[in-house]
Amino acid sequence: MNPLARRPLPVAQAASAGGAPAPAALFFSTPQQRLGLARQRFFEEGERPSGLVSEAVIQSWVRCLQAHRHPDESLSFNPVTASRIQSALARNRLLLETAASELSQLHDTLAGSACTVILTDPQGVVVHAAWAGAHSDEALLPLARRVGVDLGEASIGTNAPGVTARTGQPSTVMGGEHFFGAVRAMHCAAAPIRDVHGRIAGVLDVSSESRPFGFDAAAVVGMFATLIENRLMRAQSSEHIVVRLQASPALLGTPMEGLVGVAGDGSVAWVNTAAARLLGVAGPAPALRACDVFGLELGRLMALTREPAATPHRLPNGLNLWLLARFQSRGNEREIFSLSAPGAATAAAPMPVPAPSTAPADSTLRESDRHLIGQTLQNCGGNVSKAARLLGVSRGLVYRHLQREAPGTELDTEPGPQPGP
Repeated sequence: MNPLARRPLPVAQAASAGGAPAPAALFFSTPQQRLGLARQRFFEEGERPSGLVSEAVIQSWVRCLQAHRHPDESLSFNPVTASRIQSALARNRLLLETAASELSQLHDTLAGSACTVILTDPQGVVVHAAWAGAHSDEALLPLARRVGVDLGEASIGTNAPGVTARTGQPSTVMGGEHFFGAVRAMHCAAAPIRDVHGRIAGVLDVSSESRPFGFDAAAVVGMFATLIENRLMRAQSSEHIVVRLQASPALLGTPMEGLVGVAGDGSVAWVNTAAARLLGVAGPAPALRACDVFGLELGRLMALTREPAATPHRLPNGLNLWLLARFQSRGNEREIFSLSAPGAATAAAPMPVPAPSTAPADSTLRESDRHLIGQTLQNCGGNVSKAARLLGVSRGLVYRHLQREAPGTELDTEPGPQPGP
């Protein structure tokens, strides 16, 4: 039976009968006393312990009860097979690659504590774990931090990585806030990692057994989760211009920097949370164009990718920010882009044929490619996506070719009319 559906509190019964109930204790000397009262009210008396534990914990307790779980039932972590491990690692290869540097730094930061760093996939399955050393009083963490273990809420009840994977929000679950009594020795704080589509890509968690945190674990894990998230977004933007922005250039490259991904047609592909606040937009991927957000046409934005350092710029919303634009490419920058290769499409408008030259063949090919790209972009009004489709190549190749050229290509000096919103 759901405890929340049980009879009212004895105190309420006494009050309704006209008696004088004994005053309830309003103040508690320790968090443990508050938590004990919260569990009593919820599990024994069927009342929501609002104000005693977080709403996220209460909601998780409710979901566990709705799943017909009991806080005193025995609990075991799921077995891990070699195939399960390999599957988890393969599915999350990009997340692990992009998070490697920050995970190592977080591990070094926590090396003097008794904490374990855990990274899970969007469902709460462990894909990485690191800790300074085993402790004799650890019984649960050695089981929980194995790659392939499911820490989801449906598996082990209320816990920080499980709650965050379920809700997409940062969470902290301390000691007795865990639903199952078997894991009340645990303390954990977790934060989500999102991708360029705004979906949960993973969950970063810091856990300790039998030792409460001696620092603000939520703030630490949140900072490193943001660093991983920013790096992941950049890694997923191989054909985007990524613009970094903040009020001070010293904040670029930190968890406080804003990031905006601009697609080849000049549209805003994605924004991170910091950028959304600076730009005053509501969603993770608003239907905006770069010219609306930055007051810059695509050609000028491309020119910014060649600037060696951040430059000041006033946005249309009135903010004076520092911008640093870069084209995120994981391809071979030295790849020769040839529009004359077999199978390459031709633009709708006739392209002029270069005159014969005595220059070396490679030089002639590059000059021909540069001219064809410039002419196609001009015919397409500076729309990189349209030009790439007409030429039968990717936008990334067009971008990389333009980056290899000296300033002054047609996109910069003669951008042509930009397409409207």
